[in-house]
Amino acid sequence: MKKILILGSGPNRIGQGIEFDYACVHAVFGAQEEGYSAIMVNCNPETVSTDYDTADRLYFEPIVLENVLAIIEREKPEGVILQFGGQTPLKLALQLKKEGINILGTPPDSIDMAEDRELFRKLIIDLGLKQPESGTARSKEEALKIASKIGFPVLVRPSYVLGGRAMKIVYDEEELNEYLDEAVSVSNERPVLIDKYLQDSVELDVDAVCDGEYALIGAVMEHIEEAGVHSGDSAASIPPYSLEDEILAEVKRQSRLIAKKLSVKGLINIQYAVASGEVFILEVNPRASRTVPFVSKTIGYPLAKIATKVALGKKLRDLVPEVLSRMEKGSAHIASDFMERENRLFAVKEVVFPWERFSEVDPLLGPEMKSTGEVMGIDEDFGLAFYKAQLAAGNRLPEKGNVFISVADRDKQKVIKLVQDFSRLGFNILATTGTYRFLKERGIKARHVLKLSEGRPHVVDLMKNNEVHLVINTPSGKREISDAYFIRRSAVQYKIPYTTTVRGGYAIFKAIESYTRLKLSGKDFKVYALQEYTKMR
Repeated sequence: MKKILILGSGPNRIGQGIEFDYACVHAVFGAQEEGYSAIMVNCNPETVSTDYDTADRLYFEPIVLENVLAIIEREKPEGVILQFGGQTPLKLALQLKKEGINILGTPPDSIDMAEDRELFRKLIIDLGLKQPESGTARSKEEALKIASKIGFPVLVRPSYVLGGRAMKIVYDEEELNEYLDEAVSVSNERPVLIDKYLQDSVELDVDAVCDGEYALIGAVMEHIEEAGVHSGDSAASIPPYSLEDEILAEVKRQSRLIAKKLSVKGLINIQYAVASGEVFILEVNPRASRTVPFVSKTIGYPLAKIATKVALGKKLRDLVPEVLSRMEKGSAHIASDFMERENRLFAVKEVVFPWERFSEVDPLLGPEMKSTGEVMGIDEDFGLAFYKAQLAAGNRLPEKGNVFISVADRDKQKVIKLVQDFSRLGFNILATTGTYRFLKERGIKARHVLKLSEGRPHVVDLMKNNEVHLVINTPSGKREISDAYFIRRSAVQYKIPYTTTVRGGYAIFKAIESYTRLKLSGKDFKVYALQEYTKMR
């Protein structure tokens, strides 16, 4: 029997999602269905891919070049599949190609084009698409010069990182100096990547499968948190809940263009930011992403299994003829080629964090991934789907009580409507000095509460006494052990729902409003099994 070698994601750790194991297992199933013996290389005892009865043969080894070459020499497979284990196996693509190994699916040169910053920038320019301004710094002086030219805030990160490790949004030169002195070492061998941070933008994730001829969009997902939060940590909605159909159509057009230009055979993930009605490309990953399980369960098609069969030479027209027919007739859903246009159900992904086990970590969302799992809520109403997702993640949202709001200066204008909305629902607003003064000057009713440094009873005392039922606290951008840090840690300790982004606050409001309306109507949640949901699709 012909053999296929599949590389997993390696040890499970924060920043490397267990979702990749789902893709690897479906790759095994897909290869077996096509008549191949599936050989798995992985070294994580907690994963299904390392169960003794999943693959035909398992090598419990670290994902490094020497091990992979030794296994290939012994097993002599027809080829190797790299695209289901995340970034770890993808880094081996060019090295394996140099050794004459047959890489199945997307060509190694295309993988390199997406990974190499300069090649990728040229690709985007050639296609006539847009990217945020960016630069690569090989010294501290060069980093400061690039940031000054691009304009603050900027997103900075070391090259070759996993899970957004050491990435940070920097708001001024002083903060950039601190980052370069303390967080990373910048040099010719270890350049720092600097991108313009698009404030007030909406981030989108797209998962697609391509066979070189057709590119089918699995789903366009809208992040609920602002752009800048790692995609593995952001809640997301299928379909998008706040963007126009014209924007989504353009995103799908660009995704097809990129997938075909890169000669993708299998899965591709593309991340976008929408700012002032314009679409910007943030990142392209010619591999399975963390969202593949969520998308697959939402649309009712196992994308990783389909992508495996494509990598083995099958065509999408043979694998999913009904999807292509729907797309060509124009009857596909605007957010997914795999769903019917009439489908109006929302699926919301929410993430689970390990904050309780790390008692001193600031529970703040940002570019560095910190989540360890995810859950899903489904409903015809976005607010109810989000509410269900919160329940599944262990967050029971309040129906009444006190909302504590303390936001950075840059967020104060954006929070006005949110405060008014919560007041309209009957919630009382609590705020510390800066936010309280801002609201009072605009005639918005709120109760002033003290910071920890201003005396007692302060806001943490109120949280201990169960007098705070929801926390909306956005960071100032400064890295410090501050009042805001203790407020966020107290929210975790006393199990008070909280968000660190304004967009997250609006999503929570929609959830509470929808649930309140549902209860007033005398109804209760509709609960769908995934099988029922797939039939409704």
